[in-house]
Amino acid sequence: MSTVKKKIRILIADQEGVFRLGLKKLFGVEDDLYVVAQADQSEQVPGLAEKFKPDVIFVQLEMMGRDPAEFITRVRYNWAGGKVMVVVPATANLDGKQLVKAGAVGIISRATDPEEFIKSARHAMRNELWLPKSLAEHETEPAEASDKPRRPVDMLTRREKSIIACLVQGWRNREIAQELHISEQTVKNHLRAIYDKVGVSDRLELALYAIHQKLELSPVPHSGGDLPATAS
Repeated sequence: MSTVKKKIRILIADQEGVFRLGLKKLFGVEDDLYVVAQADQSEQVPGLAEKFKPDVIFVQLEMMGRDPAEFITRVRYNWAGGKVMVVVPATANLDGKQLVKAGAVGIISRATDPEEFIKSARHAMRNELWLPKSLAEHETEPAEASDKPRRPVDMLTRREKSIIACLVQGWRNREIAQELHISEQTVKNHLRAIYDKVGVSDRLELALYAIHQKLELSPVPHSGGDLPATAS
């Protein structure tokens, strides 16, 4: 008996109809990708996310307004199961750290090869951070250039590895605390200890370090604590 592959539900939010149509057709030829909704105005995104419960939300950076981090937070508040992928101009000069800290699972250039959009959607569903190579290298440069060398990670405890696994998935401290049945302050304490052990200074550097070093982490659910599960 063959197993039916779960489709990745996608919401596309972009002001350009041609771009939305192109992405929809691109995803439509893949067996595991399915566009459930589209938006051409920023105000529509939170409501559509709540109604259609997409797994991945591709959002044009320009639609996020002056405070992209606040926009991502608002969308995730309406539907915590949606993984936000920010689509940026080829020449965008942005602070990737702030977008990731706000809950984005990735950043992708709208000028990139179409196949990269397909890969990014699948990476998001595997709870893997997706960043353009140039941005990833830029974000990790300060830590690598520091006089303080990276330290071995063999001293990480099982609990610390669980927290890293949740962090790589894009969870906030509250969500991690709910999943592990600990307080938010305990999560913060663990994070400070982890930063010190591996020689990083923030959440994004830790997530990138975990991915680049291919740390063996325990699998975690697709949504934290008592948050709603991703719709099938």
